Amino acid sequence: MPAPYPQEFRDDVVRVAENRESGVTIEQIAKDFGVHPMTLQRWLQRARIDRGDTDPTTAMPTTAQTEQLREANKRTRLLEQESEVLRRATAYLSQAHLPKRLYPLVTELAVDGIPVAVTCRVLKLARQPYYRWLKSPITEAELTEAYRANALFDAHRDDPEFGHRFLADEARNAGEAMSDRTAWKITSQNGWWSAFGKEKARGAGKRPGPPVHDDLVQREFVADAPNRLWLTDITEHKTGEGKLYLCAIRDAFSGKIVGYSIDSRMKSRLVVNAIDNAVALRGDVAGCVVHSDRGSQFRARKTVCALARHSLVGSMGRVGAAGDNAAMESFFSLLQKNVLNRRSWARREQLRIAIVTWIERTYHRRRRQARLGKLTPVEFEATMRPPMALAA
Repeated sequence: MPAPYPQEFRDDVVRVAENRESGVTIEQIAKDFGVHPMTLQRWLQRARIDRGDTDPTTAMPTTAQTEQLREANKRTRLLEQESEVLRRATAYLSQAHLPKRLYPLVTELAVDGIPVAVTCRVLKLARQPYYRWLKSPITEAELTEAYRANALFDAHRDDPEFGHRFLADEARNAGEAMSDRTAWKITSQNGWWSAFGKEKARGAGKRPGPPVHDDLVQREFVADAPNRLWLTDITEHKTGEGKLYLCAIRDAFSGKIVGYSIDSRMKSRLVVNAIDNAVALRGDVAGCVVHSDRGSQFRARKTVCALARHSLVGSMGRVGAAGDNAAMESFFSLLQKNVLNRRSWARREQLRIAIVTWIERTYHRRRRQARLGKLTPVEFEATMRPPMALAA
């Protein structure tokens, strides 16, 4: 659509047309100024209306009236947009599971046709920080803080009596350098208090950390071949010597536990060792999706690096949604019934032997599963292995 002629140019053309000499036609003037004759006719009619030279009962409004109507429509549209921004912001912030950040809402409203300038003005946001966030939603500083928070949370879970200074020492020992002041800020924001310090508020220390992977599984725990989808989680059980932690990795194709690691502390190395063991046993696993919950061990920098080192693809479920990793929870339920709860365990070594024996001897080679056609995981993988693999 061509740009409208400037108002000054219109006035000049109308002025020339109204003061033209006898014998000069409108068409000639329009041709001289490079406009269409019908356009010039409309300009002339508009000028006569503005001067009041026409019948006042005419239905055609004056220029001033047209401008007033345009301004009124503009103000009405702006008020409607502002009202929509406030309505959407109220609904957005009322949902407890959403982060209390408004930049994503600005983007959603922009897609729906509400200008960024209007939304930022109503919500009292500066536009430049928003555009910087839009270019890079997760900054390097935020990622660094998330890794530091993971390290502090690991140390706090292992030793709840530690204050922020001891937690900072543990985090630095784990490779996450930070000052004591930074550690205090992060632990205070998340409510990770020492057991000997101030009393915890109800629900304190339960705030989930940010995800480092998208949910690529969406509760579809099926795979058409081995090493396409692995599921992993951590379980714990008490013994007379303290707790024992198990991180297991399950192949969704056959249900086989392809890797595990057992330790007396629930650190990120527990997950890293399980991943390394699974890769060592399964061989070529590049591109395999590894799905977990949002536990701090799975969000840790070491775990992310381990996945990248083996060309594995990370995936994480939502916070508080047990169904997002239901297949792994089902396996741990079986382990609980068949091993953990069968008797009391005085020593960690006894429980470790019982867990490994049940997985390798009973679960893999004796427990037949209906979904596998009444075959064990080992039999199912041997039966379904491609002919080329058998020949090799």
